[in-house]
Amino acid sequence: MLPATKSHRFSLADVLPSCLESLAGRPNELSLRPVDTALVVLVDGLGASALAARSGHARTLAPLLTAASTISSKFPTTTASALATLTTGETPGVHGLVGYSVLDAANDRVVNQLTGWDYGLDPVTWQRAPTLFEKAADAGIRSFAIGPSRYRTSGFTAAVLRGSEYRSGATIADRFDEARRTMDEIDGGLLYLYVPELDQAGHARGWQSPEWTEALEQLDSAVRSFTSGLRKREGMLLTSDHGMLDVAESAHILFGTDPTLVDGVRFVAGEPRALQLHFEPDASAAHRTAVLERWKAVEGARSWVLSRDDAIDSGWFGPTVDAEVVPRIGDILVAARKAVAYYDSRSASASGQHMVGQHGSWSPEESSIPLLRFGAYAT
Repeated sequence: MLPATKSHRFSLADVLPSCLESLAGRPNELSLRPVDTALVVLVDGLGASALAARSGHARTLAPLLTAASTISSKFPTTTASALATLTTGETPGVHGLVGYSVLDAANDRVVNQLTGWDYGLDPVTWQRAPTLFEKAADAGIRSFAIGPSRYRTSGFTAAVLRGSEYRSGATIADRFDEARRTMDEIDGGLLYLYVPELDQAGHARGWQSPEWTEALEQLDSAVRSFTSGLRKREGMLLTSDHGMLDVAESAHILFGTDPTLVDGVRFVAGEPRALQLHFEPDASAAHRTAVLERWKAVEGARSWVLSRDDAIDSGWFGPTVDAEVVPRIGDILVAARKAVAYYDSRSASASGQHMVGQHGSWSPEESSIPLLRFGAYAT
């Protein structure tokens, strides 16, 4: 049985479009009140279940978390895909960022969607949808993105934040200070603030670690201080791109040791909890089916295993998958439903296998995220 592709009333794709409509004073999906300035805070790696479990360390955020303030990310639950969904309002089948790493068929390679942008991959065309910041500019609304300075000139920033003016802050508190300065200098506009610290701590130590909890406490403190100064027509939403779960090293599955699982597979893309396997172009239909059935037999008890066509038909990448995007999706998808992670033993790096907190698949820990309202958006 495949996972439900719609588990909550709202999703990440509804957030920025609703903010843009509220800036124009129009009705919107999230029923946000009209405002002059809208701020969306994106906390990388803050799952709803993790926030609930650490509620004593988040006295500002946790009391606002309810069933009604929980929304869904989109598959795959990974930063590259989810942030593109947030900033375009489109699903991966349209914007084209269908995984952490994906097939670039034109250059016969797999590329990392966060860090792999080079001369062969143009962020303006590879990410295929206009951003909400570009739409805001067309409507005469100024947009700003606030994050660490190291992301200012990255290809990923060009792909998903184009149309905004980038401003930076070294720490969580610094970024909120920059947001306040920006809001004070403009008559109104759309702001996006990025917090990567929880995701970084979670990958390195796990979301149950003291380091993750400390980052949550820093976030909660910064939000409490910032929101106390919000003006009457300033609204703020806090959400995430995905949650995560901790995967023990003993739960790593090294699939490259079984030749029947990789026979004819040219590229392994995706990520450890959401593999996307691409066959050699000349692999026959019978061979593709045989390898797919082998994966189902070996891993079907702990993962959803299905073909590209079945994933598209089931809406995994959204209701529409454009023809140009189809080849980027793996011929076989393996999405973990238990607390496991898959690594190709022929090429797995030691550093990658040391990652504790992981995400990418359909579990509630990964896909259920908060949508918390502050200021004018709280009423």
